[in-house]
Amino acid sequence: MQAWRFLELKFIVGVVCLGSIVVLALFGGLIAGHDPNEQNLLFALEPPFGTEGGYLLGTDHLGRDLLSRMTSGARVSLAIAGSVVVLSGVVGVLVGALSGYLSGTRDILIQKVVETFWAFPPILLAIAILAFFGPSLTNVIIALTIQRWIPYCRIARAQALMLRSREYISAAKIMGGGTIWVLRHHVLPNLLASAIIIGTFTMATAILAESSLSFLGLGVPPSVPTWGGMLAEGRSYITRAWWLAVLPGLGIFLTVLGLNLLGDWLRDQLDPKAALNLS
Repeated sequence: MQAWRFLELKFIVGVVCLGSIVVLALFGGLIAGHDPNEQNLLFALEPPFGTEGGYLLGTDHLGRDLLSRMTSGARVSLAIAGSVVVLSGVVGVLVGALSGYLSGTRDILIQKVVETFWAFPPILLAIAILAFFGPSLTNVIIALTIQRWIPYCRIARAQALMLRSREYISAAKIMGGGTIWVLRHHVLPNLLASAIIIGTFTMATAILAESSLSFLGLGVPPSVPTWGGMLAEGRSYITRAWWLAVLPGLGIFLTVLGLNLLGDWLRDQLDPKAALNLS
């Protein structure tokens, strides 16, 4: 990979957008100096960069520091999205690789299970799971993972079907390599690039889904500040205190934009054939 490719506009903008959110999640609490749930009604609806109270990004209707709450929202969103990507990626790649490598009847049975999960609308399935089990961090991750392993599975299966007929795979089987050994040493390493590309887009959609669930009150418990929850609270004050809705909305926008741009850039670098087909 040539060094000049890191100077592409998609990469630079993506790194700046996503990097700003990561910096906020890591160091925002050091700058804010307030508990995200600490209330100070004397400074309620303080605008950003106000001179009173020392609230850099202002306060909400209960006098809670928005910078601290934005920091907490960034941590929650990145933690949930990262967990969803790891879990769905591991499950999807393993199931897809096994299905494509085995082929035949076993492949058909596995794909019937995949099609069953794929039949349900993702957000409605997540809402149903959280409505039944209740809001919690673990339940949100499960609800968002329940379908997001399918893109990994379908791509991994397609590539495994292609790889199983390669000569080096046949040679490995002739030399006595079992199914697990061949998958581990020859199939799975070839699926890594595609999994990374899918992971960036999956992380973006997971952040949007988590924000939507929190907006509806079905995400993490209300005591945990999230961007979606802040949007839901800020909509009632949009004409009086625009920053209550704009700041969390901006956080969601920058994170999703950065991930999509980086995913698009990674696809260009790791899958040049796809990039040529799209150009």
